This record gives sequence, C-alpha cells and structure tokens, in this order.
Amino acid sequence: MTLSDLPSSTGRPARRWRDRPGIIGWLYAAPTAAVVVLLFVLPVALAVWMSLNKWPLIGGPHTLNFPDNYAHIPSDELFLQGIGFTVTYTVLIVFLLVIVAMVLALIVEQPRRGVGILRTAYFVPAVVGLTSSALLFYGLYSASIGPINPLLQALGIIKEPVDWLGTPTNALISTLILMTWRFAGFYMLILLTGLQAIPRDIYEAARIDGGGPFQIFRYVTLPLLRPSLALCFVMIVTGGLLAFEQFYVLTSGGPDNSTVTMVMAMFRQAFSLFDLGRASAIAVVMLIALVAVNALQLSVLRRQDP
Repeated sequence: MTLSDLPSSTGRPARRWRDRPGIIGWLYAAPTAAVVVLLFVLPVALAVWMSLNKWPLIGGPHTLNFPDNYAHIPSDELFLQGIGFTVTYTVLIVFLLVIVAMVLALIVEQPRRGVGILRTAYFVPAVVGLTSSALLFYGLYSASIGPINPLLQALGIIKEPVDWLGTPTNALISTLILMTWRFAGFYMLILLTGLQAIPRDIYEAARIDGGGPFQIFRYVTLPLLRPSLALCFVMIVTGGLLAFEQFYVLTSGGPDNSTVTMVMAMFRQAFSLFDLGRASAIAVVMLIALVAVNALQLSVLRRQDP
C-alpha cells in the first residue's frame, strides 16, 4: 500500500496530481501555450499599443496620440491602392491555385506506374523558399540573361522580347505564374489526401446509378472534398492578403506602384517613412479584416446542404 492509497480525512483515497487528467492536459499544453503567447499574443499586444501612439522608428520618445494613426488610414493613398491590388491578386491566385491543384490531384490520385514520380515532381517546388523562388523567376524573366524570351522566340511564339516585369499587367501575370509553380504542388497534396479519404464504395454506387464522370465529380467528389477545399481556400486567401515577398523581390511594387500590396504599404510606412505607429495601425486593421474574412469563409464552406 502506498501513501496515495490511504484514506484522506474525508474517508476517500487521496489522489496524486498525476492522476488528475486535467492537470496532465495542462502540462502537455503548457509548452505550446508558452510559444503562442511569446510569438503571437505578446507581439499582437505590442502592435496594438504601438498603434495607439506616435512611435517614430528612429529617435524621439513615443507619445499617445489615439486615434490619429487610425484616422490617417483612409487618407493613405498607397494603402488604399494596395487594398484594390491585393484583393484582385487574391481572387486570381485563389482561382488559379485551386483549379491547378485539383487537376494535379486528379491526375495522380489513381495508383499506376510512374505516379510516384509525378507526385514528387509536382511537390518539389513547394520545398523551395518563396524568396529563393522569386529570385529564380526574376532571373528567368530578365531581359538580358533570362532564357524565356530567347526560347519563345526560337519556338516562334513571340517576335520581340517581352518585358515580363515592365508593365502592370505583365508584372501581375508573371507573379501569378511564379506563385502557381511554387504552391500548386502543396495544395495538390492536401486535395489528394482528401480524395483518397473518400470511400471507393460511394463511387461504385454512383456508377451503378448511371452517373457519368462529370456528375460523379460534381455530386460526389466536390461535396465530400469540402473540408480539404475549405482548408485550401483559407490558406490561399490568407497568403494572398498577406502577399509581400513575391512582389518585393520581383517588382518592388512597380511599375509606378501598380503592384504594391497592403503589406508592402505597411512596410514602407514603417521603414521608409519611419512611422511605426501608423504602420502598426495598418497591421491591426489588416488582422481584424483577415480574421473576419477567414471566419466568413469557414462559415460558408462548412455549411451543409439542406
């Protein structure tokens, strides 16, 4: 008999702390909670506090000036321009990535000879860092050393070299190509996991009932793939609204600020105009908008058909 087996003053056996599931659960969660507090909660709290103050990046003490930083946002033309461009880019990249990732997932879904090589080849770009990918494509698009223009001219597709990053439309298209190459394989893997989780019996029953490939995809695959699609949509929209590296490396916001995103506008406010207070106000507004957009997405995508 151990001490824990002895009856307590109430007549019940004393329980050790490790016999309490709640305490064990908190102990397991403590390291993750500490990381979340340290790397998310505290920075967000600091950003909120900075947004309430005049906070110069270089020199001078910070002073409370609420709500001046937030009142300045509607008059920030670069940020307002960035909102329009960011929304346009997000809509286009969501459409491209979901379509391409779905096609790739359907191609490699069925086990057959060589499918493992295809899955690996499609996924390889996902392991390359985004900044490294942008630098790679910057070289490919270069008018002086890039191989794309000479190759297209040799194939007779174009007659004159194309300035891939010199016009607003070309810069946007070039960035969309980069992001599709970089992330399509990653989202293909998510959708492939969802496809393989669908029971084969459901497909067999649909075929017996006379369903064709399109009908089976529309009424069987897509509804059962909704959780995977919801995850893809949330991640792509979040990445689109927070776009920074790809445009910063490829276009630096040009030409003529036509590819400035919201994050780039915030970055310039902080590190070009040296005003951390206004930059933090933009960050807080973006965080609230991002949470609202993701909550709306999840509520729509998880809604069951009546």
